[in-house]
Amino acid sequence: MPGFCRDCLADCLPDASSCASCGSTRILMHPELDALHIAHLDCDAFYASVEKRDNPELESRPVIVGGRSRRAVALTACYIARKFGARSAMPMYQALKLCPDAVVVPPDMGKYAGVARQVRQLLLTVTPIVEPVSLDEAYLDLSGTERLHGSSPAKTLARLVSEIGTTIGIPVSVGLSCNKFLAKLASDLEKPRGFAVIGRSEAKSFLAAKPVGVLRGVGPALRATLAKDGFATIGQLQNLKPEQLARRYGDTGRWLYRMANGEDDSPVDWQRETKSISSETTFEDDISIFAELDRILWHQAERVSARAKASGLGGRTVTLKLKTSRFAIRTRSISLSEPTQLSDTIFHAGRLLLKREATGQKYRLLGVGLSQICPADECDRGNLLDSGATRRAAAERAMDAVRQKFGASAISKGRSL
Repeated sequence: MPGFCRDCLADCLPDASSCASCGSTRILMHPELDALHIAHLDCDAFYASVEKRDNPELESRPVIVGGRSRRAVALTACYIARKFGARSAMPMYQALKLCPDAVVVPPDMGKYAGVARQVRQLLLTVTPIVEPVSLDEAYLDLSGTERLHGSSPAKTLARLVSEIGTTIGIPVSVGLSCNKFLAKLASDLEKPRGFAVIGRSEAKSFLAAKPVGVLRGVGPALRATLAKDGFATIGQLQNLKPEQLARRYGDTGRWLYRMANGEDDSPVDWQRETKSISSETTFEDDISIFAELDRILWHQAERVSARAKASGLGGRTVTLKLKTSRFAIRTRSISLSEPTQLSDTIFHAGRLLLKREATGQKYRLLGVGLSQICPADECDRGNLLDSGATRRAAAERAMDAVRQKFGASAISKGRSL
């Protein structure tokens, strides 16, 4: 059975409990270890890990990243906070009720986007076939990289994880398997700092006892339908033939059969098209005053800009999203003369839309986004008709350069204060 030490990469004997070379107990061993090449890499509690990296005093404390308002949501909870029950996407008041000693840190999307860009650059050093899923996770296909790196995909990934920890200073977990679905499941098995493997031969037995909601693509509606028909576990789907599931659910039934048996032929799509980049926030109290909405719009524009820059993308259409106090959603869009990734341009376009909507109506949510996505080199080439826009763009580029050299908090616009 192939195996190696995750710390020094030395090969280990099948019955080894520790590494003969360095003494580490972090041994990775699996009968299919050298035959698997699809990986899912996930940064552990990403936002919180970045904040702990930048403030060592937080290292041993429970940290939640998010706002403190009554309607705020926890964006990330570190693993210490999770022991008390705090979770990402949980209302902040509930997270703090479960973990009252948590340190709440406001999010810095520009900083997180910069770290994500660094991680992405390291991923591309091991394979060009990288499919980003979000700022903090991605799929990798390491097929055919053995000769390039002089090691199996598993060892290459272990070396990559070590480099990310050393050079960027954040922990990551890896799942390795024969396809994306199983790799994603594997990456969640041993967090944080995990490295788990699910082989092709064990996929069916591994999935059998899992709930049907584990299947990638099974949302609440399909899960409810399956539960109504008596399917609670994946094993119950495995017991049927594909024709039986097809008679019940059509093409979805055949797809369910393949997924239930661990068969996923979707490729790692390094050219996967991003449809939009957006950010939104829910307010503690409903807001009707334009000046307050305007201030919040600026912060959302900065977040969208940071995500666009981290992804090397921009967009031609700016969309404003508002939710009224009665939960009615309004979306308004405007197309620009040229694509952008600059916060100033996104803000001014969104502001035109906001002026038409901020007429006394109370809102509980505001968001802004970019669509008609394109590469960054097609964006912000200069506006000959608006010299002010050109100067603002130059100023923002200069600020980006300062932040990259001295940190995200080194410089900001007065509007951000």
